[in-house]
Amino acid sequence: MQKILIVEDDKAISGVLHSILSEELPNDELFTAEDGLEGYKAIEKEDFDLIISDIKMPKMSGTELLKQSLQLKPESTFVMISGHADIETAVACLKEGAYDFIAKPIDINRLMTSVKNALDKEKLFKENKNLQKENSTLKKKVNKRYQMIGDSAALKKIHDMIGKVATSDARVLITGPNGAGKELVAHAIHSQSDRNRGPMVEVNCAAIPSELIESELFGHVKGSFTGAIKDKQGKFELANNGTIFLDEIGDMSLIAQAKVLRALQESKVSPVGSDKEIKVDVRVIAATNKNMQKEIEAGRFREDLYHRLSVIEIYVPPLDERKEDIRLLVEYFAKMLADEQGIAPKVFEEDAVKSLESFTWTGNIRELRNIVERLIILGGTTVTAEDVAAFVRK
Repeated sequence: MQKILIVEDDKAISGVLHSILSEELPNDELFTAEDGLEGYKAIEKEDFDLIISDIKMPKMSGTELLKQSLQLKPESTFVMISGHADIETAVACLKEGAYDFIAKPIDINRLMTSVKNALDKEKLFKENKNLQKENSTLKKKVNKRYQMIGDSAALKKIHDMIGKVATSDARVLITGPNGAGKELVAHAIHSQSDRNRGPMVEVNCAAIPSELIESELFGHVKGSFTGAIKDKQGKFELANNGTIFLDEIGDMSLIAQAKVLRALQESKVSPVGSDKEIKVDVRVIAATNKNMQKEIEAGRFREDLYHRLSVIEIYVPPLDERKEDIRLLVEYFAKMLADEQGIAPKVFEEDAVKSLESFTWTGNIRELRNIVERLIILGGTTVTAEDVAAFVRK
């Protein structure tokens, strides 16, 4: 239900407008004011989707009502009417921010066209505002879940790269060892991109058998192979208008690599067992823990696919190359794990943190998280260096 305010000092015209709008817009709520000042007081108290106002009125003119109302509520939508119409008056009202100007005697068809268009515009404005609010909330949720913790120079460089590439559709290859946080980088790029309202579909290429990877990526039709009991959409199709994250792409078979290359070249995929081509609009982010140049030299990875994927390359260093982040990571994991387990966060003493900073972290951030969880469970009320020595074997 939308709210419409009629501001008109001529009771006969006000009554006619009320009658017409009641008949044409039966589901909307109508209000009236007898002069500009009464109209302004109503606008102070209520948010109207549309205000229809005369210009020549006592106490406050329609042009003054328009000007003051838009200062108070800039999103207000006005349709101005006047029996003293001239081009200068109409232009002045439109410059002040009125949606439309209608001369008296009022043409009913002209009025209703203007009113409906103005209400549609207002509805669209509100929907867009709500979408922006939801989008902002979504970004915050995504960023919190996949937050990258630390203030090292290496991490700042990564954040800078993400900020530069996120708003483009450029393909990104994220490299670095297992457990360093490549997935977090992929999610940060997606959440800061214009595609963040679309899906973020993840594919762990190393976890899918080579004979099933093509079906997983591109889908299949019923009966195309043993076990294909029904049609299935592939990950590329599911990621349409969003992002697909191909994790550990260095483990993908050469046959699947050829199919992915074709999909990137043509923006089309064909399900296994089908001649049908499906158009897809997908941003591709890939990640690997392997040295891709060595994989190419060994004939295990296609060089043309590598160049397609690595338009932008982001290197995520191991934790041993950013040990200054360990303190913040320990605090973050301690609080996060406490929240998950419904317990009070445990404080890590300075010596305990220094002990953790002295270790070699072959498992990177993933290993550090596990160690923090172990110390929270097994350590005392405050985690000490003695707890680290007792429960961490390095």
